[in-house]
Amino acid sequence: MIEQKKIFGTDGVRGVANVEPVTAETALKLGRAAAYVFAQLNPRKTPPEARPKIVLGKDTRLSGYMLENALVAGITSLGVDVLVIGPLPTPGVAYITRSLRADAGIVLSASHNPYQDNGIKFFRHDGYKLDDQIEEKIEKLVFTGEIDSIRPTANKIGRATRIDDALGRYVEFAKASFPKGMSLEEMRVAVDVANGAAYKSTPCVLRELGADVAVAHNQPNGMNINDGCGSIYPEEIQRIVKISGADVGISHDGDADRVLLCDEDGEIVDGDEILAIAALDLLEAGRLEQNTMVATVMSNFGLDETLGAHGGKVVRTKVGDRYVLEEMVHQKLNLGGEQSGHVIFRDFTTTGDGIITALQVLRIMHKTGQPLGKLKACLQKYPQAQRNLPVKEKRPLAELTAVMKLVTDAEKELSGKGRVLLRYSGTEPKIRLLIEGRELDIKADRIADAIQREIGA
Repeated sequence: MIEQKKIFGTDGVRGVANVEPVTAETALKLGRAAAYVFAQLNPRKTPPEARPKIVLGKDTRLSGYMLENALVAGITSLGVDVLVIGPLPTPGVAYITRSLRADAGIVLSASHNPYQDNGIKFFRHDGYKLDDQIEEKIEKLVFTGEIDSIRPTANKIGRATRIDDALGRYVEFAKASFPKGMSLEEMRVAVDVANGAAYKSTPCVLRELGADVAVAHNQPNGMNINDGCGSIYPEEIQRIVKISGADVGISHDGDADRVLLCDEDGEIVDGDEILAIAALDLLEAGRLEQNTMVATVMSNFGLDETLGAHGGKVVRTKVGDRYVLEEMVHQKLNLGGEQSGHVIFRDFTTTGDGIITALQVLRIMHKTGQPLGKLKACLQKYPQAQRNLPVKEKRPLAELTAVMKLVTDAEKELSGKGRVLLRYSGTEPKIRLLIEGRELDIKADRIADAIQREIGA
């Protein structure tokens, strides 16, 4: 029995596969708990004999087989059916959940982490991520044993069905976000799919829209996901763009819910620049809801200035796409995202989607006739210095007196022309430091050294 503690982090359950909480035993319990909760939540009136159903997708990690089978066993043991769709990007699982009118979706992925990690993420029936209350319900049931006695028998046990056309359905869905009369012919696109979940879907979408595609890292073997490739190794897409002479490069993370782009000169275009390009395009068309977009506290302050100059504004949230999305839903906004390339176009989908984000930028390039290098110049960034430091414990920041004094001093020196952000990672034993303004490295190193002395790993 695992001790009672929180198993959900900022983005589902995540950790080293086959080590708690990412084990077959806990996946089986999570499957049972999720099946119970989603069956109770089912918002649709179905005939009494119709069983609830849950969509289950994954990325290309070796441990996906182990966890997939454990979840299937747990879900079916509670009398709920499973629709198994195999490797598909996280946003693809969200879409298939809606498309098949399922009660929930589950995706097995640790996103940009190395292959030995894995994670379990949940979607509601409408393709949106779970809110904290539902996660807490599932978590409570995993620990309490409250549903141990629920054991359907005979024909009340659920069944698992493999859905063969999930990939084709998702490809068509992604293509529908691109204007019907527009083609990508005469455009050469380089793609790094990180040996991950988009290894088939992204090249397929681009080719069907007419692009000449140069694709790399599209031969997953269970262990090479994110290995020296994908959006955490941007130098790889820069290399591919240069050798293929591409007009633009697209680089995904392991589950393809995010994207980094590379312009024709081999320069990386990050999430902030993508947001600026998309926001100005929507503002010009009068289609940016309330002339407002959502970003996190990590996004460059230049974004606020760029939008402000065109009559728009930026609302900021905590780090994490779930917080961006919550704010978008709350304020009924249609564009938001993170510097990491996690961008949400709510006009088309319910979550960050790497290929839909890339297609929006390709559409703007096509419409304006401008290369990406020229489009990204709309964002004048404030210089930033970032440090990601391993820590041996996550003590409250207020207790790190020497560190917080240096943070306050740095903020005073920046005097309103910059900022300092210090926060613990929600998914790793790390602390993240970001300073924005002038003469940053000296300030950043000073604070980083103090962190190493107090809680450095």
